Amino acid sequence: MSDESAEHTRTTKEVSPARVLALCSGASFMAFLDLSIISIAFPDILDDFPGTSLNTTTWVLSGYTILLAAVLTPAGRVADSVGRRTVFVWSLAAFTAASLVCAVAPSIWWLIGARVVQGAAAGGMIPAALGLILATTPRERIPRAIGTWSAVAGFSAVIGPAAGGLLLDAFGWRSVFYINLPLCGAMLIAAVVTLPRQGLRGTGARLPDAVGSIALALGIGGVVSALTEADTWGWADVRTIGLGLAGLALVVLTVLRSRTHPAPALEMTVWRSPVFRTANLGLALLNMTMFAWMLAAPLFAADIWHWSVLKTAGALSVGAVSSMAGSLIAGRLTRPATQVKVTVLGALSFTGSNAIWASDLFGSTPNFLGGWLPAAILGGGGLGLAITCLSSLAAGTVPPLKFAGGLGMTLTVRQVGGAVGVAGFASIMASGATPGSISSFHHVYVAAIAVNVLCAAVVCTMLRALRPKPEPTPTATQTAQNRVTPTQ
Repeated sequence: MSDESAEHTRTTKEVSPARVLALCSGASFMAFLDLSIISIAFPDILDDFPGTSLNTTTWVLSGYTILLAAVLTPAGRVADSVGRRTVFVWSLAAFTAASLVCAVAPSIWWLIGARVVQGAAAGGMIPAALGLILATTPRERIPRAIGTWSAVAGFSAVIGPAAGGLLLDAFGWRSVFYINLPLCGAMLIAAVVTLPRQGLRGTGARLPDAVGSIALALGIGGVVSALTEADTWGWADVRTIGLGLAGLALVVLTVLRSRTHPAPALEMTVWRSPVFRTANLGLALLNMTMFAWMLAAPLFAADIWHWSVLKTAGALSVGAVSSMAGSLIAGRLTRPATQVKVTVLGALSFTGSNAIWASDLFGSTPNFLGGWLPAAILGGGGLGLAITCLSSLAAGTVPPLKFAGGLGMTLTVRQVGGAVGVAGFASIMASGATPGSISSFHHVYVAAIAVNVLCAAVVCTMLRALRPKPEPTPTATQTAQNRVTPTQ
């Protein structure tokens, strides 16, 4: 047994995997919930801070998204080095404190600043949480643990606008942040009490390359910022192009440094696995369409069908529950080849959902039973199946002592894919003769169909990588030597 496997086995015996799974899934739920819950509160925030433009207010969401994506990978590497427990506890504490500042923010700039800190804290909390789950779960139960984590995370992302609407309607926009305080405070106490200092320590290795880590965070932040602001600035604007190219240059610099540095910012060894590479590409493609779907569905319900916040919240819950069910089902699968096939099934199911959205079933007349319900079930279930299986496939290629760093990169890839999806959604909705019309929504879903079919095709290539390698054929010389009879 290798040292990494032995350490993993000892850790699973020293702590309760179920408690760690519940705690870390809960923390991840809050981090992903705050990614989407605030978007529905923009009109109220504008009213509360007179003179603030909509472009400025969007940074309440963009600041969180950009820092989350930028910090995920470096934080995962730090967690593997200094300890996942340490990074998780401090990140959760910072997230809680930033939530308090958001709730009492006296101006829009205080709110944006606190959201930036909150996003950075979430970026440290999520990979550390996932690393803790994988480190404390027996190897044979890791797919099920990932299924549970994915179900909770997926539910939070989809239900965010609905939950935000309920809180907003009852208590105002500041309640979106006040609700974090008792929940995160309870989880922080549980983390300090439940997670032992021993067994979840880091590798003790030197911290990852500081220059590379900073360059990576700035690079990813630059790319995501360019994608986020492209619709406002314009795709040909010098700011969009300059920021995007600068971000890409910094990411390339990090990759080049990581290939030779003794403590690289990027764990390059995991990218040698074709399964890890393909799973990440599949996740990026799925997140492109998922993020677009998460924006389009509530907007269509509100702008085209004129549904209330509560009615939209109830309709969105169908996709959320279906996604949870798909994740839990996928979590029971352990054979990689089966996971690949189910991923393809999930991607095609989501394709069917997009086909319904792009059809005449989604016209000017509300159509819950004939349109929304089947589309939500197919879409949510398909996403739950596909994302959970791909996450499990990626995790299966990462050594135990590199869980947080390896999965941090996967989460970063997903966030970048989501940013591309949001930018694509905004561009399609703004184009055409009548921006924001029914036909614009239909065009979004036609584009999503193409991306999902591409995802299914890409994932199919993994089956070849998973085939058992044939035994090497002996050479003619080796065969002749084997036939030589030794002399007496």
